[in-house]
Amino acid sequence: MQNINITAIQHIGIPVTNLTASKAFYERLGFANVMQATFDEKGQPGTCVMMQRGEMVMELYQLPEAGLEQIRSRGNGHIDHVAFNVPDIDEAFATVKQAGFHIIEPEPVFLQFWAKGCKYFNITGPDGERLEFNQIL
Repeated sequence: MQNINITAIQHIGIPVTNLTASKAFYERLGFANVMQATFDEKGQPGTCVMMQRGEMVMELYQLPEAGLEQIRSRGNGHIDHVAFNVPDIDEAFATVKQAGFHIIEPEPVFLQFWAKGCKYFNITGPDGERLEFNQIL
């Protein structure tokens, strides 16, 4: 067992094909849009929304049109990743790297979310599942 300082599940990431409809669906369940930002996906803009209800956070993200067909064709498995809170992203990255896990990004990535942004990186599990480690700065 690796001694990675994981403090909680931070959010669950779900790819969506119609962000407006998905936001409305989660709002009906009592979630509120607390943040929204764009991101770059192979040179095209995507949109990511954090929907929160109490301590639960669902990340809804819509890829550019070129990436949506793969999402539309899924039968099961629409949850894309589970994100864990970590207090020190660089320490977590070093620990995971030293342990030999398959890390997707070459280093933690900055994203302009929350008040001061966040840094994250992902690893893959034995069946290709993505686990994200995320520090809110």
